[in-house]
Amino acid sequence: MKHDVELDARGLACPLPLLKTKQSLRHMTTGQVLWVRATDAGSWRDIPVFVKHSAHQLVGQQEVDGAFEYWISKGAD
Repeated sequence: MKHDVELDARGLACPLPLLKTKQSLRHMTTGQVLWVRATDAGSWRDIPVFVKHSAHQLVGQQEVDGAFEYWISKGAD
């Protein structure tokens, strides 16, 4: 999937993948897509819940070889 910014959060434990995701989104412009890769299983729950309660949109999510991948479209501030 196309993306504008990439965040490699593999190897980071909860809550760091979520915190790094929030930081990355703050530095992006509306409509840009963030690709996040994480290995922490808690991210499978945490990131979609965060996005659901924000102005952002989860446009893709998958698990590949033990890594969790997310594509998040930056919403309006």
